Parts: sequence; structure tokens; C-alpha cells
Amino acid sequence: MSIEISQIIRSKRKTIALIIQHDGTLVVRAPLKIPENSIRAFVEKNSRWIQKKQAQVRAAVPPISKQYIPGEIFYYLGRQVPLEIVKGQRSALVLDTHFKLAEGAQGKAEQVFQQWYREQARQILSERVRLFAGQHNLHYQKIRISSARTRWGSCSLIGALSFSWRLILMPMEMVDYVVVHELVHTLVHNHSKRFWDKVEQILPDYRERRKWLRRNGQKVML
Repeated sequence: MSIEISQIIRSKRKTIALIIQHDGTLVVRAPLKIPENSIRAFVEKNSRWIQKKQAQVRAAVPPISKQYIPGEIFYYLGRQVPLEIVKGQRSALVLDTHFKLAEGAQGKAEQVFQQWYREQARQILSERVRLFAGQHNLHYQKIRISSARTRWGSCSLIGALSFSWRLILMPMEMVDYVVVHELVHTLVHNHSKRFWDKVEQILPDYRERRKWLRRNGQKVML
């Protein structure tokens, strides 16, 4: 996946500057007359440095420590779902109005939750990818579910899609935005105007979705 530029700020400066924001997004400060393709080439040339700095910034966000106790809140597709510990439950984890964790599974609750989320992510993301790919004649090779913390999704040069299982914590509108973003990368392997025009054709409100994800993604992260 190419490096995404959050904002390009032009001024009378003579050189290009790369700025990693507190949320890990990239802002580029550039001279007034330098063409956009030159800016993007500069960004791609420095992609390793940018990714390293983004990872450092995002890793600095304190992880949310879960205790897996009754009443604790867990997210699923944007919903806030309280946890209930249930005696005698055969399945390790069940979702209805609450997340119901079997009392006997408390000792491995983190593993149980992650496995459950992974299974849901594989099912839902596969369905959404097939839906948008079919509707917009986009072609991909395969889908992989990862444990990535700093990237919601990626697309390889051969069209293999990878999504973090943590994406399933987000509202479906955000799930769809990431799915469409990566699917369009099977057609355009950069963040050029052509790329964003295609994303907008599929999701006219993609800017609002992207802004929400940047502002709220880490708050929902497990």
C-alpha cells in the first residue's frame, strides 16, 4: 500500500518537509509551484522513514488494558457491548445483548475474544469485499486477516488484501471505507487523484468516514 498523504500545505518555502502528526497521519509542506507528482515521488522515496515514524507515534498511544470483568465494555461493529460472566456455559464466548464469557474461560479471556473477533472479521470482511468487488468490477487475489495495530488494511502489488481483525470493532461504515480503499488499490497502486476519484465514485462520503476513523480509531482499539 502506498503512503497516504493526509494534507499538502503549500507556501513560499523552498524545500519539501514531511510531518508526522500525533495520530500518525502524514502532512507534507511544499513549495508553491512544485507539481503534485514530484511531491508524491518524494514521499514514496522516503516511505521507509515515514512508516517507521508512523509506527513509533502510534505505538506511543497507551494500550487499553482489559480486565475481562462483569460490566466491562467491548466494541463490536461500533456497538458498546457489556461483558457478562456465565456459569455452566459450554461455548467460550457468545454474543447477544451482552458478551457472555464462560466462567471456565476467564483464564484465557484475551485469547478467546481475539479468536472470536478473528472469525467474525473473516466472515464479514470477506462478504463486504465480494460485494464491492462484484458491484464495481474490481479484482483481488485473496483475503488475509492480520493482527496489525498500526494499519487497518493493505493491498499487495498482486492484489492480495490484508485486514486487521481489529477493524471489526469499528462501525460498518468504517469497515466499508477500508474495504473500498484497499479494493481500489488493486486498480491504482498509489494515492493519486485517480485513486481518490474512484473511491469517491463508490463512497461519495469517504472523506467523512476517513476523518472519523482517524479521530476515533485508537479509542475503540482493543
